Amino acid sequence: MDKSLKKRAFIFLLFLGFISLLSDFTHEGARSIYGNYLGLIGVSAFLVAFISGLGEFLGQGLRIVTGYIADKTKKYWFMMILGYAVNLLVIPLLGLIDGSLWQVALILIVLERVGKAIRAPAKSALTSFTAPHLGAGKAFAIQEALDQIGAFLGPLLVFIILGTSDADPLSKYQLSFGVLGIFAIMTLVLLVIAKTKYPHPDQFEQKTNSTSFKGNAIFIIYMVAICFIALGFIDYPVIALHLENAQAINVIYIPLLYSVAMGVDALSALIFGHLFDKIGVKSLVIAMLIAMLFAPFIFLSNSMVMQIIGVVLWGIGMGAQESILKSVVATIVSKEKRATAYGIFNSVFGLAWFIGSTIVGLLYGWSLLAVVIFSVVMEIIGVLLLVVFHHKQKSLPTMMGQSTPEVTN
Repeated sequence: MDKSLKKRAFIFLLFLGFISLLSDFTHEGARSIYGNYLGLIGVSAFLVAFISGLGEFLGQGLRIVTGYIADKTKKYWFMMILGYAVNLLVIPLLGLIDGSLWQVALILIVLERVGKAIRAPAKSALTSFTAPHLGAGKAFAIQEALDQIGAFLGPLLVFIILGTSDADPLSKYQLSFGVLGIFAIMTLVLLVIAKTKYPHPDQFEQKTNSTSFKGNAIFIIYMVAICFIALGFIDYPVIALHLENAQAINVIYIPLLYSVAMGVDALSALIFGHLFDKIGVKSLVIAMLIAMLFAPFIFLSNSMVMQIIGVVLWGIGMGAQESILKSVVATIVSKEKRATAYGIFNSVFGLAWFIGSTIVGLLYGWSLLAVVIFSVVMEIIGVLLLVVFHHKQKSLPTMMGQSTPEVTN
C-alpha cells in the first residue's frame, strides 16, 4: 500500500474529524440544554420527547433522499456545506427566542436535525473512502473521537455559562445559544478550507465490484437489528428531563453530566472501533450488552451515583454505535452506492428512534419501570439479531484491504 496515499487519507480524515469537533461543540452544546430550556418555556415532557423523536426521525429519515442525491450527483462537498449551514446556524437563532415563541423554538430544534440529514450521508461516505487505508473501524472511530471531544467541550462551556452568569435563567440559555454560534461560523470556515484542499476525496478508494444494498440479505438483517437498538436507546433530552425531575442531581450539573457522557463516548468509540477491525460486529454486541443497563440505573434509582453510572453506560453505548454502526455499512456495500446505503440505514434508524422516543414519552408519564422494561427488551432483541447478522456475514469476503489507485487533489 502506498504510504504517501495512506498519509493523505489520514490527514483528510483529520480534517473531517476537526470539522466534526467544532460542529459537535456547537450542536451538542445546544442539545445538552434543549430539555431544560424547553421545560423552562413551558413545554411538556411529552412534547420534549415527541420533538426529540421527530427531530431524530427527520434528521435520519430524510437521509434516504440526501444520500441518493449525494451518490447520484457526487456533490459531496455541496451537501456537506449546505447541511452544516442549516444544522448549525439555527442554534444562535434560539438565543433570540423568548417564552412566548416556544413553537418557534421547537421548529428551530427540528431544523437543526434536518441540517444534519442533509450533510450526514455525504460525510459518512467521505469517511468510508479512507477505510481501505486505515480500517473501517479505525476510520470511523478516529472521527467519532474527535467528534466527541467537541461534544464534551460544548456542554462544558454551556455549564460554565449557566454556572457563572448572574442573569435570569432564560437569559442564561439565550446567552449560551449565542456563544455557540461563534463555533458554528468556525466550522463552516474549516469546511471550506477542507474542500479546497481535497476536492475529490472519493478517489481514495478504488471502484469495487462488491454487492450493493439491493437484494443484500445481510444488509436487511442488519437494518432490522439496528431498528431494535434505536427503539430502546433513549434520547438525552428525556434523560435530562428525568434527572431534573428526580432532583438527585442539581439542574446546573446536567449539561456537565452530558459532557462526561460525550467524553465516555469518545473513549468508547476508539476502543470498540479498534475491536471492530479485529473481531467485527461482535464488538458491538459486547458494547450493547454493557450499555443496555443504562435505563435501570437512570430511571429506577434516585441515587446520584447510580444515575451518573447510568449516564456513563449510556455514553458507552453511544460511542460504540457511532463508531461501529457506520463501519459495518462500509464493509458490506460498494463505494458507488454507499451514500445511498447510509441514507437508507439512517432513515430506518431514525424512524425506529422516533417510534421509540414517542413510546418512551407515553410510558414515562405512566410508569418508569415500563420505560426500563421497554428499553432493555428492545436492546436484547437487537443484540440477538446482531448475532444472527454476524453468522451470516462470515460467509462474505471483506471489502476492505483492497489495492487503491493513486489519488490527485
